Amino acid sequence: NSYRNISLILKTAFNIKVSHTTISNWCVKFAPMFDDMRIQLVPLLDLNSDEWHADETVVKILGQKYYIWFIIDSETRFILGFHLSPHRDSPQAFTLFNSVKSYGTPNSIVSHRYSAYIVPAKAIFGVKHIRVESFNDDISNNVIEAFNKQFKYWYKTRYGFNSFESANSMIMMFVFFYNFIRPHSSLSDLTPAQVAGLKYSERQQNSLL
Repeated sequence: NSYRNISLILKTAFNIKVSHTTISNWCVKFAPMFDDMRIQLVPLLDLNSDEWHADETVVKILGQKYYIWFIIDSETRFILGFHLSPHRDSPQAFTLFNSVKSYGTPNSIVSHRYSAYIVPAKAIFGVKHIRVESFNDDISNNVIEAFNKQFKYWYKTRYGFNSFESANSMIMMFVFFYNFIRPHSSLSDLTPAQVAGLKYSERQQNSLL
């Protein structure tokens, strides 16, 4: 939802008047708290699977083009990590892969045919790297492409970002919500964290909100 819509909902449903700017500031302020929760919860997950999929998409910060790099576990749909950068080259793929190497080791890394992933995948994970060349390949990159569509739908409500810090904070909270709070119909109404082995009740899940 957009900050303006959230402000309207609070006013209409609860008679609480809060500006959309204040809501945005709250997100930036509390994002580190949610990241601390993520750091505590991730070691409880089993993210060793057949494939991790990597991809990048474009966002804008103050009208300037940036690239957001994502990596997702194919079996649990858990977003392992992201990296925001003004550059689209191999060092960014290195940064992304280094940020998640402690989570486990997949049997293979899947990406599109962009060459930036080749050396980082071999150097950091030392596993098979599958480059999807076309729709006729046996293995596709549909898992992360489907996530990117959801991310872009959410991103459009932001109309871009006002700063690098706020962009990182907003994306961090979106990923946390996606991983730990939101049930997915494709996962039998479980969260990716639950599919990865995290045990929590509906009450504990709601407490994250």
